[in-house]
Amino acid sequence: MKFSLEQGIAAAVAAVVVGALVVFAVDAGPAIGAGMAPARAAEESRALPAPTGVAAFKDERTQASVVFAGGCFWGVQGVFQHVKGVGNAVSGYIGGDASTARYETISSGRTGHAEAVRVDYDPRQVSYGQLLQVFFSVAHDPTQLNRQGPDHGTQYRSAIFSDDARQQAANRAYVGQIGASFDSPVVTELGTGKRFYPAEAYHQNYLERNPQAAYIRYYDAPKLVALQQRFPQLYRREAVLVPMK
Repeated sequence: MKFSLEQGIAAAVAAVVVGALVVFAVDAGPAIGAGMAPARAAEESRALPAPTGVAAFKDERTQASVVFAGGCFWGVQGVFQHVKGVGNAVSGYIGGDASTARYETISSGRTGHAEAVRVDYDPRQVSYGQLLQVFFSVAHDPTQLNRQGPDHGTQYRSAIFSDDARQQAANRAYVGQIGASFDSPVVTELGTGKRFYPAEAYHQNYLERNPQAAYIRYYDAPKLVALQQRFPQLYRREAVLVPMK
């Protein structure tokens, strides 16, 4: 995701979206209103089994966090903002140093950072295993190496960063569990010990603030349709937004 891409494809993609996609109006709020086709939503997601065993551990805490990286953070954040039990989903950078944790710098693909989203959630309302299932089936394609859709570079890699031992074990177990569900290997990086840096304010709540942007309509809004279709029990109509100063 780059603003140059957004500006460059806006007119062309908007015309394609309006002319080619079947109107799909669902009662799910402005972010996934008219213009999204069920076929595209299905194409952008995959039915995956629910986590079992170690991947389905029960957590009695009231608050927990994990960082998911799955390409452009606009769409990943937008998905988790609509998941019940998520208290906050913040776009940011992880994997590199504080000195390079800026959009203009990480866009080079040479800082070690990934565009990512820190998800703060209540395990009593949504389990860690359910978050994994949403991440791997709806939020991104875990078989794409250092890219997602039109965006290329290590900053768009698939990764999960966690310092919780049970989450780490669940990550490994679930990757092993779902491997056979894909035609290509799952390339998700499983990391730990990395600091998360919140992104600039103009990146926060981007999907919710820009539902008509061509990039959002074509690449990210179908993820919300897929979330509602595949996980109706987890879908929340009103997004939980990052507080803006």
